Amino acid sequence: MADVLRSIREEYLRYKALAERAIAQVEDADLGAPGPNGGSSIATICRHVGGNLRSRFTDFLTTDGEKPWRDRESEFEIRSPTRGELLDHWEAGWRTLLDTLDGLTDGDLARTITIRGQGMSVVEALHRSLAHTSYHVGQIVYLAKAARGERWSYLSIPPGRSAGNRA
Repeated sequence: MADVLRSIREEYLRYKALAERAIAQVEDADLGAPGPNGGSSIATICRHVGGNLRSRFTDFLTTDGEKPWRDRESEFEIRSPTRGELLDHWEAGWRTLLDTLDGLTDGDLARTITIRGQGMSVVEALHRSLAHTSYHVGQIVYLAKAARGERWSYLSIPPGRSAGNRA
């Protein structure tokens, strides 16, 4: 079961790195730019992911994952934080997640935890959170690519190069 925890941790870190490589390509002014049709900005999505991870993984095994101190709605308010403010909030969430993952044992995986009053196993909660996080990382990458346009540096195999990258 330690392989399960290691795999989940590595997958979270893979998505974190993807988002951060995308964010690094974006000009500061574009971080707060709204997405298409009034969608969330990169800054908003980062704030939401950071808040979600802090809430879900603070006292993960013993309290409901939706903490009373979390103001989810405020995560979606339009704001233009500095890159440093954005990354500080982002990192706080990731630090909470990674510290919690590092403290889990094989025996914890079958335990039942609660998120928004719904009971689920630790494994289910981890998969649910990983899916949620990867969904938002995809949004960040999409928005960053749109902001960069022709100056975008691909984060994986660029179009037209698949044949030379078979593993």
